[in-house]
Amino acid sequence: MTSTQHSVPAWTGMVEVDDTALAVTDTGGTGTPVVYLNGSYADQSHWRRVIADLGPGYRHVTFDERARGKSRTAGDYSFEACLRDLDAVLTARGVERPILVGWSYGALIAAHWAARNPHRTLGAVSVDGAYLTDPIDDATREQVRGLFRRLSPVFPIARRLGMAARMSAAQHAEINLELIDLCSPAALNPVLDRVNVPTRYVMATGGNLGADARTMEKLRADLTPVLARNPHISVHTRVPSNHSKILRKDSPAVAAAVRDLATTHARQAA
Repeated sequence: MTSTQHSVPAWTGMVEVDDTALAVTDTGGTGTPVVYLNGSYADQSHWRRVIADLGPGYRHVTFDERARGKSRTAGDYSFEACLRDLDAVLTARGVERPILVGWSYGALIAAHWAARNPHRTLGAVSVDGAYLTDPIDDATREQVRGLFRRLSPVFPIARRLGMAARMSAAQHAEINLELIDLCSPAALNPVLDRVNVPTRYVMATGGNLGADARTMEKLRADLTPVLARNPHISVHTRVPSNHSKILRKDSPAVAAAVRDLATTHARQAA
């Protein structure tokens, strides 16, 4: 019996994994499970508009990554640790074959998880993330590290806005550098080519903090060859808001992409 065939009680609590614990909220119910994956430093509160737009017909599972929101700090903040966290949440809550909805950094987690675990994934929605990025040289890496060192005094304020975590400047920088490496064509193309579950991109427009409009539009356009190669991946829609504001300003479009996947699955299962 799957999680969509029996009623699961609502639950809020901590899920232990490795040397940390994650704050998790599960609305329960009998609907299709939807698991939300946050941006680099965001917490689960950023999804409230999408969840409201989808409504109670779905089982909504949100959680804070390590050192974000109400989750505890850890010794490992790597991308692989994020994948272990997702596995721990799914296992602890008994979630089977969810729709994964990832924004920004979370979109990359969704893509990797779907590529590695197609039997455990109903589909994925990438909210302006999982884009191909040009590699950077050593000098640029040092510039990124220097930038985070200079920004560290404002981290306490930035945390309240979902723009920083309870980490050191060096840890913030390494997360960003690892993300750039994971999004290089050599690293990301093979992942996207392996995705064989329905995947929908909801693309923002314009620039945002850290990347101007021209840079962001190039990243979105560079996805075109992937769409041509892999019929499982498509662009659901482009929305007016930018990368930073998409969950606030265009939550109905994200919800519509989730409904599209759920409807497609129900039609195929009938």
